[in-house]
Amino acid sequence: MRIYSSKIAFYITFALFFVSCNTIKHVEEDQQLLTSNTVTVNDKVNNTETINNLLYQKPNRKLLTIPIRLHIYNLARPNIDSILKANIAKKPNREENLERFLSKKQLDQYIESRKGINTWLKTTGEAPVILNDEKTKRSINRLEAYYFHNGWFTTKATSETTKIDSSRSKVDYYVTTGDPYIVDSLSVKIASPAIDTLYNESKKQSHIQLNKQYKTTTFEQEKDRLTDYFRNHGVYHFSEDYIYFEMDTIDTDKKVKVELQIQDRLIKNDDSSRREPFTIYKIKDVNIYTDYSYQDRNKMQKDSTKFKGYNLFSNDKLRFKPKALTDVVFITPDSTFRDSDRTLSYRHISELRTFKYPNIEYVENPDTTLTANVYLTPLKKFGLEFSAEVSQSNIQTIGLSFNPSVLMRNVFGGAETLQLTAFGSIGASKDGANDDDKFFDINEWGADLKLTVPRLLLPFNTQKLIPKSMSPSTRMSISTSSQTNIGLDKQTLSGTLNYRWKPNFKVTNRFDLFSVQYVKNLNPDNYFNVYSTSYNTLNDIAQDINYIGPNDELGIPNQANEFIQESTGDNPPNGLTSDNIQNINYINERQERLTENNLIIASSYNYVRDNRTSLFDENFSIFRGKIESAGNLLSLASNAFGSPKNANDNYEIFDVAYSQYIKTEFDYIKHWDLGKKQVLALRSFFGIAIPYGNSNSIPFSKSFFAGGTNDNRAWTAYSLGPGSSDSNDEFNEANLKLAFNLEYRFNVFGDFYAAFFADAGNIWNVLDNIEDPQATFTSFQSLEDIALGTGFGLRYDFGFIIFRFDTGFKTYDPSYEMGNRWLNDYNFTNAVYNIGINYPF
Repeated sequence: MRIYSSKIAFYITFALFFVSCNTIKHVEEDQQLLTSNTVTVNDKVNNTETINNLLYQKPNRKLLTIPIRLHIYNLARPNIDSILKANIAKKPNREENLERFLSKKQLDQYIESRKGINTWLKTTGEAPVILNDEKTKRSINRLEAYYFHNGWFTTKATSETTKIDSSRSKVDYYVTTGDPYIVDSLSVKIASPAIDTLYNESKKQSHIQLNKQYKTTTFEQEKDRLTDYFRNHGVYHFSEDYIYFEMDTIDTDKKVKVELQIQDRLIKNDDSSRREPFTIYKIKDVNIYTDYSYQDRNKMQKDSTKFKGYNLFSNDKLRFKPKALTDVVFITPDSTFRDSDRTLSYRHISELRTFKYPNIEYVENPDTTLTANVYLTPLKKFGLEFSAEVSQSNIQTIGLSFNPSVLMRNVFGGAETLQLTAFGSIGASKDGANDDDKFFDINEWGADLKLTVPRLLLPFNTQKLIPKSMSPSTRMSISTSSQTNIGLDKQTLSGTLNYRWKPNFKVTNRFDLFSVQYVKNLNPDNYFNVYSTSYNTLNDIAQDINYIGPNDELGIPNQANEFIQESTGDNPPNGLTSDNIQNINYINERQERLTENNLIIASSYNYVRDNRTSLFDENFSIFRGKIESAGNLLSLASNAFGSPKNANDNYEIFDVAYSQYIKTEFDYIKHWDLGKKQVLALRSFFGIAIPYGNSNSIPFSKSFFAGGTNDNRAWTAYSLGPGSSDSNDEFNEANLKLAFNLEYRFNVFGDFYAAFFADAGNIWNVLDNIEDPQATFTSFQSLEDIALGTGFGLRYDFGFIIFRFDTGFKTYDPSYEMGNRWLNDYNFTNAVYNIGINYPF
């Protein structure tokens, strides 16, 4: 049955017309539905979000010109309560009988339950916005106030309401600002000499700039700046209430003369008050109560000590090394009072994970000094934690994990934490290879022992280079795991020693002095069951040259491995072409690489700069950089001691050839908040890993892949690349990667969101043992192999997680011949459907 496009267009147009006629369903005869607002400023339309947010009434939100949420709301019955009660009252005495049978409370609950879908329609939908003249007047006042506070003191705003029909109206706002006022001069009148001195020290950082347009926010920022500066330079009693700006605009030709006034300190007694000059306070004593509890607050302290001027007290025997506590308390004896020291102390004490939220109080002494009392309440020595997680990743459809752990605090008396975590998980792979076709064909179990020390454990002093304000910490961990994946299975033993520090709230540094990882493959004989594409290619070659019968199959693993050995040896079987031998060599190299055991001893440095101000900030950037080097010390030692090499000319440790490479990654994310719950998100990624010395390839765990729910969503994980090769291998990986992602996100209604995206990128082999020209990056011309996927997605925000469903289409596919790469598989049949948790970037 054929359906012409003209008919489809007619039906859609008719449906939209029918729906649009229904927008006034709940608009009374004497009411007007607000359809639009227009704000014209100095004869120019201003539709920015800043101006629109000033209006008290906004029209119902629309998607593609249709107010969908209003239509959802109109589906609900406005008088549902009376309808339900009328239905009950249809039969005489029915309500009384139901009350006797159910009780009054149960009857009310029954009625409430019948309103479920109706309530959902109302809460999900959006009630019609009825024009309100009072709100229009308030909007005018707010527009005038906005421009006044931004320097246009003669602003006038008006409005005009226009009826579109008997039930709909629009409102036009007209704003005339006049010329802005300019800050012409700034004079100062400060009563206290101490404040005057501090002001002169800091006035170069003033937010107030002469010959700039007046803005109220500028003076509010200056108030905040001065208050912070004074309180962080010894003025204990200062608050912003003492700061006052007096403006003079009379006969100044639109210029503002500003006078900054700061009064003396106000001291109030019972029936009187007086003013005195502010004074600079110093810290006299810092008392740290290491095991404070409210019920024992009046007890005599049994143990005490003094360390670097700090006084430490304990109700019982002191259990903490003094340095561990004084390192996180930034209030220093005999120093000038700084308000920021208390904030820093709170943050660093909380990071120890050893105490409940601390309390720090200042006590004023008669000699204009302060005593700081730090009250610490230790958490229990041992803590139990348990977490469970449902996840979806690039290689598994669903995964379930369980992580019980035991936390031991203050292990060695220096506020260290020791955490033992057991983990177990099961998952269903996307490309299972087990013959019995189990649904949960991935499982992993193991344990992780982690010690965190709140300082840098180094043989030299790092205080000048990395002071304690940077929250330095040392972490040592050792872990082991055993994994049954989709066929090869493996055991892993790893250990790390790393240092972390934060120069500020935005930047995090991590230096792994060493990271050791040993990976042992438990089931290498199952390789060709897992990598069936390689096996099928090998089997086809064997059949073509009559190495086996046309209906026979190479036995796994013995016969398949024997065929490879013969084909790559000095006397290959008859009938093999040079292309056959090359393909078999590729299969052999890949098998050896993916089934060999790995020993990786590496050092790395990670740098992260995150400009987010909160979890709800949608106007930020994140930069991540990493450089990693492996095998260099082992190579130097092997050369120095003249260690023997194996048959492949590689040094070994414990019969394993250790990896040697250098790897670097750069990841940049940028979000632009477009307003009205619209976000434009961008990500770019570059990574390269170069083997050398003892290695001619990169371990599988350190290589790159392309495709998947968080990468190029038009390809499944590991299916894209390398380069332009039309590889059907189950797990394609390489040692060079480029990725670029762009996504436009917008709100549909309520907690439903949608997005349009474009994902570009690919992987290549470079400077390793792969010689296939289609898979290698040879020059900038290889950038023609960058794949492009486009698509759309739907999201639902649960608050704690975001459920994501994306559909990706192969827009530019480099596996096709040049000139025939665009839109070959651009249809829903060949689309890739991705389910993910939270946003990909």
